[in-house]
Amino acid sequence: MGTWSIWHWLILLLIVLAVFGTKKLVNAGSDLGAAVRNFKKAMHEGEQEAKAAGEKPAIEGQATVVPEAEKPQQKV
Repeated sequence: MGTWSIWHWLILLLIVLAVFGTKKLVNAGSDLGAAVRNFKKAMHEGEQEAKAAGEKPAIEGQATVVPEAEKPQQKV
């Protein structure tokens, strides 16, 4: 009873189509796809710039260490 069957998903899809219409859903999907492509492109360009500058590209999950002199001062 806790999981949704295929019929629940089909009914939900029909309701969403009735509320938003197919044109708005297609536009939203293409906008989302373009945003993901632009994000990937920017990440790839950033890695290339880092390699060209001789820097080590950031690895996902790796902590970045900032020297004490470069840390912004906190006001108390």
